[in-house]
Amino acid sequence: QVQLAESGGGLVQAGGSLTVSCTISGGNFGRSRMGWFRQAPGKEREFVAAIDRDGRTTFYADSVKGRFTTSRDNSVNTRNLQMNNLKPDDTAVYYCALGSSVITSQMRQPSAYTYWGQGTQVTVSS
Repeated sequence: QVQLAESGGGLVQAGGSLTVSCTISGGNFGRSRMGWFRQAPGKEREFVAAIDRDGRTTFYADSVKGRFTTSRDNSVNTRNLQMNNLKPDDTAVYYCALGSSVITSQMRQPSAYTYWGQGTQVTVSS
């Protein structure tokens, strides 16, 4: 059974930086694509970024492009989301998600992913 454990997040002032990490355990996730999503109160869960299993191909939502970077740690089972120049609109619960057959045309849809982390709160004050 694949499990995702998130760490990081917290409270930061606008313009600051935070990193959220997602550690994967169990199962065979070597062929999986990871997605990052966020959900603000009263809003739908939205796509933030995705990274392919090789760690070299990444995708970003327009709202975070140039500010957020997702990467693979040296260990194959950890992915990071580095968030710079944070804005109050970035305030949300952030989730990592894993799917074994997520095609590019579907990667922005939460329903394309099978496994989810518990979520971590990111709060940006103005």
